[in-house]
Amino acid sequence: MNFEQMILAYEPQIRLGFFVGVFVVVALWELASPRRVLKHSRQQRWAANFGLVVINTVLVRLVFPTAAVGMAVLSADRGWGMLNNFDVPFWLAVPMAVVALDFVVWLQHVMVHAVPVLWRLHRVHHADLDYDLTTGARFHPIEILLSMGIKFAAIVLLGAPVVAVVMFEVLLSACAMFNHGNLRLSASVDRVLRWFIVTPDMHRVHHSVEDDESNNNFGFNLTWWDRMFGTYQAEPRAGQVGMTIGIRSHTDPTEVLRLPGMLAMPFRGKVTGYAINHRDWASPMDPNHPR
Repeated sequence: MNFEQMILAYEPQIRLGFFVGVFVVVALWELASPRRVLKHSRQQRWAANFGLVVINTVLVRLVFPTAAVGMAVLSADRGWGMLNNFDVPFWLAVPMAVVALDFVVWLQHVMVHAVPVLWRLHRVHHADLDYDLTTGARFHPIEILLSMGIKFAAIVLLGAPVVAVVMFEVLLSACAMFNHGNLRLSASVDRVLRWFIVTPDMHRVHHSVEDDESNNNFGFNLTWWDRMFGTYQAEPRAGQVGMTIGIRSHTDPTEVLRLPGMLAMPFRGKVTGYAINHRDWASPMDPNHPR
């Protein structure tokens, strides 16, 4: 059994092992050194957020039984994708595919903010009234299915190797828990890390109630895309402790902190005039301020 066959054979155990390991580390870190004081019951939030995780996991296995790694195997067998049609050495093809998949996820994240009907789905993620590692897994099931379809298309077009797909899935899960963590890092460590990977302080800006702040820092893994495309913001105006998390128009705990409300959220109300941009910030005292 070669390395790729071994990865394929133990893919579920590898992903589960990394997920549990990173979750435990980040959860203990949050308890030992929290960045912010949480305003709402951890028990209530975690029950609702993990409820979505369970629904999404079952749904993905039912709709996409082979998951992303199965699509990588199929692409390799059929010779689909760029990397399966050019003589790219394995040691180079793997990091190329991981970086390319990360860029696709960044583009997808921009898209779900830019298209109103997709923002309806994605606002479930942003409507969490606090910010901790479970926020990183809080996505509406329809958005998860959309994400899987985009990921499958990217894998086929790239011809991503199986090892690259498994690495990317592990990194995406681990980084989502880390950068959504309620974690205190020293300023010097954060400053160095965010040249390469998204830190909690960097991504927390993206969860601000202010539109011009939440339309920045879209990355989950690598920080390069936000820096390259002008969507990087170092800090929120109110500071990491003073900033308000969530969506200004969605603050009812029965909607945003309970599973039935979260599942129904995309189908409630109107999303008008929302498109990604860098609108100038207006003081909350301004009569034109969005409320």
